[in-house]
Amino acid sequence: MIAFNYETPFELLDEKFIEDWINTVVLSHGYTIGEINYIFCDDTYLHKLNLEFLQHDTLTDIISFDSTLGKLIGGDLFISVERVAENAKEYKVSFTDELHRVMIHGILHYMGFKDKSSADIKRMRKEENTALNIYKQLIIS
Repeated sequence: MIAFNYETPFELLDEKFIEDWINTVVLSHGYTIGEINYIFCDDTYLHKLNLEFLQHDTLTDIISFDSTLGKLIGGDLFISVERVAENAKEYKVSFTDELHRVMIHGILHYMGFKDKSSADIKRMRKEENTALNIYKQLIIS
């Protein structure tokens, strides 16, 4: 089950479609979805979590708390929609595309993908792009 929670005046347009997309990506990697909570918030909210739990005094677009057990994906993903909007401008992509990239990025972490080394980052980007292509294919069908 995927739950979408809002701590800021923002809402996804089609939660069910996004849930189906994420489930498709997860299943394609041989995992299943347990309990996933997306919490959409602003920079202030996420910065407070970053300080409290990670001791990082920086802004970020996502913080995830992983509770995955084996092949059962679970956890809480906090996403700053403000940071996503800023990143979309910086990378010259749409807000929606950047939001989807961030949303699936957290899920990929739960499935063991890393982004610490340059090789890890390259693989993570490849997996993100594959997942975004799945999204586009689901829209078409």
